[in-house]
Amino acid sequence: MKKLVVFVLFLSLIYSCTSNDPILELKILPVKSAIVPTEFQYRTVDTLVLKYDLPNAYYSFRSVYYEIERNSRIVAINALLDNEISCTQATIEQEIKIPVHVLQEEDYVFRFYKGKDTEGNSIFDNVTVPVN
Repeated sequence: MKKLVVFVLFLSLIYSCTSNDPILELKILPVKSAIVPTEFQYRTVDTLVLKYDLPNAYYSFRSVYYEIERNSRIVAINALLDNEISCTQATIEQEIKIPVHVLQEEDYVFRFYKGKDTEGNSIFDNVTVPVN
């Protein structure tokens, strides 16, 4: 019986010390600007240059959000928000180059995520790149 009481107290201690707030959160950040080629050559690899801002040092780059839907590509930045570190509040400008394997003969439509409007709807900057 004593072991059961000790075990229950131990579990309650562990449970009371855990926080419901996540330590790391995945956030989607807007693309500040993008440098895209004026055209693609079919069956080659080309490069997009994405510029984005991390709001402060709580954020770190994780990956590029790249969703394909037929000839359209939604592009954004995946970042991790670390709620447990101490940091500066300065905005951090970043740049990343991503390869694009041109494997379709149709024009590519890149939809760069720009954030949300006042009603919470996503805003995109659409750029069409023809394929030769």
